[in-house]
Amino acid sequence: MSEQPKIRTTEGVVQGRRRQGHAVFRGIPYAQPPVGALRFAAPAPPHRWEGTRQAVEFGPVVPLSLPIDVPPQGTDWLTLNIGTPDPGAAGLPVLVWIPVGGYLSAASSDPMFDPAALAEAGLVVVTINCRVGAEGFAFLDDAPPNRGFLDQIAALEWVQRNIAAFGGDPGRVTVAGVSAGAGSVAALLTMKPARGLFRRAIAHSVPGLHSTPALARQVTAAFADRLGAAAPTAEALRDIDPWHLAAELTSFNAGLHAHRESWGRLTETGTALCPVVDGEVLPETPWPALTGARTNGTELLVGHTRDEFRYFSVMSGRYGTFTEEDAHAALELHAPQPDGARAYRAAFPQAGPEELVETVYSDALFRMPSQKLAEANAAAGGTSYLFELCWVAPALGGILGACHSLDVPLAFGTLDSPVGTQLIGEEPTPEAVALSRELQEAWVRFVTTGDAGWSAHRPGGHLTRVLDTESKTLPYPEQASRQIWEGHSPAPFDLS
Repeated sequence: MSEQPKIRTTEGVVQGRRRQGHAVFRGIPYAQPPVGALRFAAPAPPHRWEGTRQAVEFGPVVPLSLPIDVPPQGTDWLTLNIGTPDPGAAGLPVLVWIPVGGYLSAASSDPMFDPAALAEAGLVVVTINCRVGAEGFAFLDDAPPNRGFLDQIAALEWVQRNIAAFGGDPGRVTVAGVSAGAGSVAALLTMKPARGLFRRAIAHSVPGLHSTPALARQVTAAFADRLGAAAPTAEALRDIDPWHLAAELTSFNAGLHAHRESWGRLTETGTALCPVVDGEVLPETPWPALTGARTNGTELLVGHTRDEFRYFSVMSGRYGTFTEEDAHAALELHAPQPDGARAYRAAFPQAGPEELVETVYSDALFRMPSQKLAEANAAAGGTSYLFELCWVAPALGGILGACHSLDVPLAFGTLDSPVGTQLIGEEPTPEAVALSRELQEAWVRFVTTGDAGWSAHRPGGHLTRVLDTESKTLPYPEQASRQIWEGHSPAPFDLS
């Protein structure tokens, strides 16, 4: 049996293991555990260690604010994992995956993010854990805001210091994510401390989830009051068990509708504590920063699915039940003001309440933020490659359509993961396998060369790769929605 791989990092030696033709290293700390005096603080540099640290198990999962039962684990949350084709190689392209969902979960151990197929294709794949929920995004008077983003920057700094020892090229790092992970990628494009830490970016289903400081302060104060804390401060919350805090946020999120009159659009997201445009850590949202030339463009692969909202409506049991009242509320809350509601009804005259709800939610939450990020990045001098996934998920008789997150197991080649089988089925069809190969090859090509393999998305042309059983490069398919949102960037949530 071959000797297990050992690597010397800046903090000490780690020993991983060989697996399916590549080497994996898991649970490597990139910062100290954010507990005790470090709780709600900016990430602190990791401690050094003597001897060899075994890096074969994933680090503990950060406390999750989701309606699922996850047992509490350890507190060494700020860890990362590496899959490399050859630790002895040099100059391999690097993909850093940010597995954040809803700014409520971040589990790099999810089998959907298994790096095997991408490592086999020649990429060094890094997956990270970072703080989410209250730990990462509660707006506290005596703590830095957007701590989850600060964690991501600390992980990218670790990659710059160490990835060459694993065969990677620190000058060819691509940062990537889906949903809130894609929102994280978009935020990193605007943040000065992140400059120089990556060369390219991949963002699937970029959300427009940001709060103003005024709203974030009021929401965090209400959450602290629910907990019986004396004030919305790190000092007042520090002694509350992290997993209890996460569970309380889950319940708090479930009751957001009660605050609709004062908190407006935020109450429809299910995410009370999201990134804050605080003017320092996150100076502004990505769209005006890029179009206003305050941030340089980059090589960007960005896209969304056609039926983004369908997964949420099906899983919540609301699919097929939306009424005209629901459609009116969705349009009033999420269509761009002042004429967006009228424009949607004019653009989709035959649409019933169900289609209107699905269209406006898909647009406002993911499709338009993604498309506009492509446009803004190009305006800032970058090169944007845009895609839309239109292939229908076979599971549940196709009711999910081309839903949110369907593209992730396709890109990672993890069709047999729990999420992959939930969406695609136990036995992937030849069409699913072929589409997975196509998207995966686009990722590898882009991470390696900066070219996704189809025409870039440029002003006037709006060319888009439409991923389906027979993929084609076409003008942007959601032109009606794009025109409704012309001149409107996703704005931060604010007090009503």
